[in-house]
Amino acid sequence: MNRSRTSSDPIPGDLFVLSAPSGCGKTSVIRGVLESIDSVAFSVSTTTRSPRPGEHDGIDYHFVEVETFHAMAEKGLFLEWAEVHNNLYGTSAETVDKARQAGTDIILDIDVQGSRQVKDRCPESIHILLLPPSFEELRSRLLNRLSDSESEIETRLRNAGGELMQSAHYDYVMINEDLTRAVEDLKTIIRARRLCRERMAGKIQAVLDTFLPTKEAP
Repeated sequence: MNRSRTSSDPIPGDLFVLSAPSGCGKTSVIRGVLESIDSVAFSVSTTTRSPRPGEHDGIDYHFVEVETFHAMAEKGLFLEWAEVHNNLYGTSAETVDKARQAGTDIILDIDVQGSRQVKDRCPESIHILLLPPSFEELRSRLLNRLSDSESEIETRLRNAGGELMQSAHYDYVMINEDLTRAVEDLKTIIRARRLCRERMAGKIQAVLDTFLPTKEAP
């Protein structure tokens, strides 16, 4: 049940959407940001794909069966969901809403289809597209992670071109040539958003209050 905000409520956190072709390093970039900025959370997506080596349920993804996923979608539990590389992915609407209302910035790792859905439902969200330095570098990264078959890699590479052509729909574009630099770039975007006038309203007022004349005691 929704309620009206009061002056004591925290200012809602921002919603950041990071998209990139598979293999561009989204997970590593997000992990670097989470380790170095306070009040930022990552929304763990739900997926029907199988876990890759080293992935853990509830940490990297919520892994569910196709039937379970469709039931969740029919109940309207997802902020967005889409089929990507023959697997289903979705973002919990409740998780995102609770985090933001608590004043926490939240990052979503979703594809270009999901990004458009989020923009439609949350026009204030900030969308960032992460690019690889080149086609050959992306291919090399996909081959080196040893988690996909050759046919899956070719599918991901074919889809990557179409995904990158959607850059006009994003607010920011980053190139992951160097992980440390990419992490700093995303941190810069988050920090800049925290300095926008709306987010700074309370601090602005606190400074203005110091300029008001003090009342003399009777």
